[in-house]
Parts: sequence; structure tokens; C-alpha cells
Amino acid sequence: MSRISTPPTPNDAPKASQGFLDTVQKQLGSVPNLFRIISNSPAALEGYLTLNRALSSGDLNPATRERIALAVAETNGCGYCIAAHTYLGKNLAQLSDDEMMANRAGRSTDAKADVAVRFAAEIAQKRGKVPINSIEAVKTAGYSDAEIVEIVAHVALNTLTNYVNEALGTEIDFPQVESLAA
Repeated sequence: MSRISTPPTPNDAPKASQGFLDTVQKQLGSVPNLFRIISNSPAALEGYLTLNRALSSGDLNPATRERIALAVAETNGCGYCIAAHTYLGKNLAQLSDDEMMANRAGRSTDAKADVAVRFAAEIAQKRGKVPINSIEAVKTAGYSDAEIVEIVAHVALNTLTNYVNEALGTEIDFPQVESLAA
């Protein structure tokens, strides 16, 4: 059970959040608890959705974005996000179970993606204080400066949702996934 109220429906959310939740409903076919709990603050919901939408039209492909989300969720120990991104990784990004397990361990079975996922995990683990050779490794793997900025931004976006879910105890409404630490 969450530690603050989770509006049961979009109509139960603050009026200023309802339009955002209706958009989520149209895009996903449902409104997961993450969006409903964030909707308690229309400003936070708008900020999250705006950054998420902007990054989804960036240069990183959807599979790499899901890989990063899994690595960050595992690093931060967010059960909600591990479950959500395992579901999204499998059903939207078409990632294999082996790939998602590698992502959760901070790596990838794809050579180029491996560099990005390792970099994302390092950013999360070191709170952004990565050495220059880590950035040089990402460049050497063929990532542009824009993609490097987007990797950092995806770590931040996913850390936001990890912290919201962990601090507020968001009830998991995706198929449960066991933590690697378990």
C-alpha cells in the first residue's frame, strides 16, 4: 500500500492532472500507479511527462532507453520500475529475457549498447561523478555528444521515478519481478 493517496481513477486526481492522465490512458491503454501517484502534483506530473516525451523523440533508440531504465532501476533498488521496465522491455522494446537480465546487471549482450548501459549504471552508482575515460569509452563506441547527454538525462528521468516509487511506496501494478539482490 502506498504511503500517500493514489487516485483510483483519472477523475479522482487533481483537476489540473486529469488531462495528462487522459493522455496516458490513450497512449498506454491504462494509467499505471506511477502516473496516478505523481498526479497528486500536477506540476510534477507535467514535468515528468514533458521530459519523458522529449527524450522519447531523441536520438537513443527505444531498446537502449529500456536497457538504461532497467540498469538504473536495479542500481536504485526500485521494485516498481524493475517490474514496469521488464514488462515494457519485453512487450515494447522486444528485449529477450537474457538481455534484460544483463541490463539489470549493468551491461548488455549487444556490444554497442553494452557501453551505454555500463555508462548509465556508472552514472547512477557514482551520482554523476564519472571519470573522463568513461565518457571517452562511450564516444569510442560511436555515441554522439547528443546521445551522451540523453544517456545522462535518461538516468536522471529514471532516478526520478525510482525515488518517487521507493519514497512513496507505489503499489506495483505490473507482473512482479524478483530483485537480483534477492
